[in-house]
Amino acid sequence: MSEVIVNCPQCEKEVIWNEQSKYRPFCSERCKLIDLGEWADENRRIAGSLDESALEELIDQY
Repeated sequence: MSEVIVNCPQCEKEVIWNEQSKYRPFCSERCKLIDLGEWADENRRIAGSLDESALEELIDQY
């Protein structure tokens, strides 16, 4: 079986994708936390529009 190698989404360092790669797809906890911070600050987001009626429906379910 060959190793799967991916690039860290934060710093582009090569990471072996296996169970021993604790922070995969990131190379380190530092890169993982930087990425999380970017999402929390809304510097990253998934493209798309907000459907308010669908949002209201989801809120009502909880």
